[in-house]
Formats: sequence, structure tokens, C-alpha cells
Amino acid sequence: MTAQSTFPDPRQRYGSSVHNHTPSVTGTIFDVMRFAVNDGPGIRTTVFLKGCLLSCWWCHNPEGLHRGIEVAYRVDRCILCGECVDACPHRALALEETRVVRDEAQCVLCGSCADACYTEAQERIGRDISVRDLLQEILKDRVFYDESGGGVTFSGGEPLLQFDFLLAALLACKEQEVHTAVETSGLTSTEHLDRIRAATDLFLFDVKLVDEERHKRFTGVSNTRILENLRFLASAGAAVVVRLPLIPGVNDDDANIDALAELLAGLETIREVHLLPYHAGASAKYRSLGMRARMADARPLPRERVEAIARSLSARGYTVQIGG
Repeated sequence: MTAQSTFPDPRQRYGSSVHNHTPSVTGTIFDVMRFAVNDGPGIRTTVFLKGCLLSCWWCHNPEGLHRGIEVAYRVDRCILCGECVDACPHRALALEETRVVRDEAQCVLCGSCADACYTEAQERIGRDISVRDLLQEILKDRVFYDESGGGVTFSGGEPLLQFDFLLAALLACKEQEVHTAVETSGLTSTEHLDRIRAATDLFLFDVKLVDEERHKRFTGVSNTRILENLRFLASAGAAVVVRLPLIPGVNDDDANIDALAELLAGLETIREVHLLPYHAGASAKYRSLGMRARMADARPLPRERVEAIARSLSARGYTVQIGG
């Protein structure tokens, strides 16, 4: 695939004035993290978009998997006051002896229970927001971006699943001269990647496993398109950092590390790799969403093993960083 784009500068899609053309473009996000230091250079604001096509066993953001708004229930915060039960207009909640139970067939995820909950045991996950309102949140920290070389990072979930919203938000940030980064699983159309390139200063591209069958087993999808898109971005001259989540017993073996180094050896424009060691901090999120954490018993890799992997990749000429 050649580096020549078949699409015009994405600014042409919305016109020269972002503010005149994007107020009505909305998306669904589940968090805006300010003062982030692990999602690209400098001090950043990380915007987490909902929705993902992968089902990685180790996912740290299960609240980002589903596209729509959800309600999480944290039983450890619940004081069994019954306010959420009374507030539900669809009679989807019932108060039992030790917890509140939800009738999924009746619940429409309206969030009335979360609005009524004093202790935030019931919590709405996700909110719809316009590009204009999101930009106002992002620009609150412009001084920190300017001083640190930071900016905004769009993460998820998979931000490219909400393509129109992502593109409009990127354009709005670039019009304000804010550095932009997109963290992606790479599972999207090459056309969409091509169309956001001009408004994306840095791609943080996750590569979990190089072997396709192992990738299918641990993420639920093939990596064929993912690796094709990585090659496309490299050939197009995009700024890309490859991020490798180090998951014990999944992809920390020498065979996967060697396969990754061999893959990157053919992509001369990609020279930086970030290693992201697994941590077990998401178990409570899974419980609150009624989901099963498939790696709840896994333990982080020993520091010595992480450093050995870093040395192995560094010896092959890559700039390696532990952490984002």
C-alpha cells in the first residue's frame, strides 16, 4: 500500500470553521481524565470513548466495551436505603436483604437510580457530549499543555468506533493548536485511519499478539486488519508508538517478543515501543457491571521480566519505555 492518501485533508469535510460545523456532532464518553502522564507526551487530558470490538481477557476498562450508556452497581457502597428502587420509573429494581437487584428485562438504563443514589452505589457509566462542550473541557488545561508539550489523547474503548465524533473532535483541537493523540487497537477501516491522519499528531497503536490464532483466543478477533493498518500508518509516515500490554501467560513469552521485533523490523518509521505491565486494578469494575473478570487471579509480571523484555527490544534498536 502506498503512502499517498486517496482522501482530502479532513478539514474539508467540515469546512474551515470547526465551531460553525461541528456543534451538533455528539459522542458517548465515559471519562475525561485530566493531568494524565501515561497517554502520550507531556501533561494530557485523556478522553475515553465508549465501544470496542475486542474482548481482551485483561481489559482494564470494561466500562468502555459497550457502546451505550450503562449503570454500574457497587454493592460495597450501598446502604440499602431503597431510594433507587423508589426512583425507578420502570420498576426494574428490587431491594433484597443484602443488595439491590436489577431486572435486566425491565431496565432501560435511564439512570434515574443513579440520580437518586446518595452514596453513588448506582452510577451512570457514560454520557453524551457535543464536540463544542468537550472542547471547552479540554481547553481548561491549555496552560499545562503549553508548558509540558502535552495535549489531548482520545482513548477508549476504541475511539474510531465513533468515527464522526472523533474526527470532529480532532479537528476542533487542531484548530486550537492542541497536540492530539489517538490510542487505537487498530481494528478499524484503513479509510478511517487515513481520514484522521492529518488531524492526529501521534498514534498510540496497541499490538497485543502477533500470532493470529493466539490473538483470536485472547481478544476474540483476528489481527489481520490490525497489522495491515499498522503497516499502512508506517508507510504513510504517521507518527506511531507501538504499545505492548504485557500480560502474564498470554504474550510475555520470547516467541511473541521476537515476532513483534520481526514485525517492526519491516516498518522503518516506527522505532518506539511502550511496555504496559498488567495490573489487577479492574476487578471491582467487572463486579459492578455484572461481568466476569477472566484474569482476576493473574498477577503482574516480575519487574525483572519486564526489564528483560525492554532490554531485548532495546538491543534491536528500538526506543523502549516502561509505561505509557
